[in-house]
Order: sequence, then C-alpha cells, then structure tokens
Amino acid sequence: MKNSWYILFIGCFILFSTCSSTSDAPILEEEAEMEEEETPKEKPNIVWQNWYLSVPLDRGDGSATSIFYQDIVNNNLSEQASKYFYKNNDGSYTMYTKFTGFTTSGLSQLGGKYCRTELREFWRGVQSTTDNWSMASGTHILETTLKVDFVEGNGRTIVAQIHGKESPGIDGSPATIKIRWNSGTIQIDYYTKPDAGKPWTSAFDDKIDIADVGNEIFTFKIKIENGKFYYGLVCEAKNINIDYTLVYDYVGNGYVHENYFKTGNYFGWHDDYEKAAQVTLYKVVTKHN
Repeated sequence: MKNSWYILFIGCFILFSTCSSTSDAPILEEEAEMEEEETPKEKPNIVWQNWYLSVPLDRGDGSATSIFYQDIVNNNLSEQASKYFYKNNDGSYTMYTKFTGFTTSGLSQLGGKYCRTELREFWRGVQSTTDNWSMASGTHILETTLKVDFVEGNGRTIVAQIHGKESPGIDGSPATIKIRWNSGTIQIDYYTKPDAGKPWTSAFDDKIDIADVGNEIFTFKIKIENGKFYYGLVCEAKNINIDYTLVYDYVGNGYVHENYFKTGNYFGWHDDYEKAAQVTLYKVVTKHN
C-alpha cells in the first residue's frame, strides 16, 4: 500500500513539472533582451539623401548624367546607368567608369577632360548644388571605405575629394583636396596658397604619398577642423592605421570657398575609349558640426 501511494505521488510530480514547462510559460526579461541584442538593426552604409551620383552618360546636352537618391534607393537606374553603378549582394556598390567624353562640365574630346562615376555631397540633404559648407566654421569629416578592383591605362583614379564652389565674388571652383589611388599607393594632392590675386588651382598644389594599400579594402578619412586639413588611413590587410595627421591650414592661408565632399571613381585617363577602372564602395560616413 505504501508503495502504491509513493508511485502515485511520483507520477503527479512528473505530470505537474511537465505542464509547468509548456510554451505558455512567460519569457523572462533577460531572455527577451538577449534576443533583441542578437538581432540588432542594420545601419545603412550610405545616407543617400546626402548625395547624388554622376555617371559618364549623355543626359541629352553632352554633359554627364546626374542620378538623384530616389532613383538609387528605389533601384530605378536605366540599363545603361546600371553598367556603371550597381549594388552587390554584400551591400557594397560597384562604381565602374571609362572615358566616354561625357563629363560633368560638358562633352570632351580625347585628351581633354576626365570621366567619372562619383558621388557628390549635399551635406544637409537638400538636393541642390547650393548645399555646401564652409571651412571657416565647424568640423567636417568624410570617412569612405572602398577597394580599388582595377585601374587600366596609367593606373590612377581619384577616390575622394573636397571640392570648392565658385560663389559671387569668389573666382574658381578648385578641386582643393584630391585623394588618389596610384597603382596601389594612396596619394594626397592638395592646393596651397596661390600667388597674390590668383585663384586656388593645381598650379599651386603639393603632393604626399601616404601608403600602399594595393587592392585591399581601406578607409580614408578627411577632417577639416578649425580651418585645417587632417587625414587618416586604415587598411587592416596591410596593417596600416594612421591617426588624423595635420596637412595644411586652409583658412589661415586665406581660403574662403564653400565646399562639398566627393567619393567614388574619378578615372585619370582620357587617351582612348577602351581603358576602364572599377572601385567597390562599402561605406560612406559624413559628420558636420
């Protein structure tokens, strides 16, 4: 009899334990928080409203075609444009270019200007080329992460820029700072103070060779702070990690242009219609304060 009561007691205990562990049991807060931490929200690689894209196709007047952010985010590029710019499975973007004659300043013959597949910044997200910033106030940062897949011809393409804007009473539209990939070496080509009465042009530029990144992924950083230009470079595959380094004091040398950032594939070749260059863009971060 005692054994029967004992067996009955054990059976009820097992049944109660089983019922208590069903899917109706509440999830503990710690478990819910852990699940949220395991699936973080993905941040966009590029805030597209802050950019427009230029590709070397005729927009109808002999100039390069401008593609605004709505068409990029809605994947609404033409078949022709999609040969020059398209999204990859890993979320990166391929930026292919070659000399076609269609440049941002109009039709060019061989040996004239250069073609590009490149992003131009609208720093406040206002879709107008009047949306530019001044070096005279605030801090302005570009961090662009990319890889140069190949560059035919002379092996040179510009992957980032600060470009000055012509304004009333201020002559010239200087390509003030250019970051060039030259056969694997990252170079800075930057304009310095011109002679009295002259505009800021390449006639007064200087160049610095930074490091060899080859065809590896790298992040180039540009910072304007207190009117001064600093750069940084990271390339994990090459063990390169250069912190922000001062290059030039622009405002202190009288620079007054408003500016915008650019990044992409500005191919330094115009000798034929065959050679091409290709850059993969992974991420672009801009900060203005």
